[in-house]
Amino acid sequence: MQQLTSKKALIIFTRNPELGKVKTRLAKTVGDESALKIYKFLLNHTVEITKKINVDKFVFYSETINQNDIWDTDIFKKKLQTGKDLGDRMNNAFLELFKIGYEKVIIIGSDMFDLDKKDLDSAFAALYTKQFVIGPATDGGYYLLGMNELNPAIFQDKNWGTSSVLGKTLENLKDEKYLLLEERNDVDYYEDIKNVEAFQQFLPSYLDKNFL
Repeated sequence: MQQLTSKKALIIFTRNPELGKVKTRLAKTVGDESALKIYKFLLNHTVEITKKINVDKFVFYSETINQNDIWDTDIFKKKLQTGKDLGDRMNNAFLELFKIGYEKVIIIGSDMFDLDKKDLDSAFAALYTKQFVIGPATDGGYYLLGMNELNPAIFQDKNWGTSSVLGKTLENLKDEKYLLLEERNDVDYYEDIKNVEAFQQFLPSYLDKNFL
């Protein structure tokens, strides 16, 4: 039986950092090696902003659970994603933690540079007055989703990775009390990072600010 140290839990969905398998849309411009370096940089950022949050933290890996990596097992509990698509995997992760006994659960990805600890603290605080909290992404998806009880409809009948996801999710919640957080940009394409100083160190020399 999982030992709860809090009634709140944070789910972090992550891809195993393998060459050619992460940030594939970004890699079309910057190449696989730079895309992997950027992804690892984003993973480290996520560790930094989540490790001191006063909730139980779970890292759900996409392929295999890595025991000796940046996710310290004294801080992060490690699990494996299960399900046929992203919606199914998220639903199963929420279901597992609610069954354990958590009362407020939030999910994020592991590659949001525009996210910080304060945002996560605010999201958990919102769940004391709202049933759901959503962080909308500029591409029409969302970078954060939190809830006090599982609503499976949120994870069904969505074209994951498209601009329709947020709108259809809000349709599912039209009769619920929810809070929309500030819109943020995630990192999927070269245009998302080309003018951000923190990423310049990872970009190939043949790229410049006027590329594309």
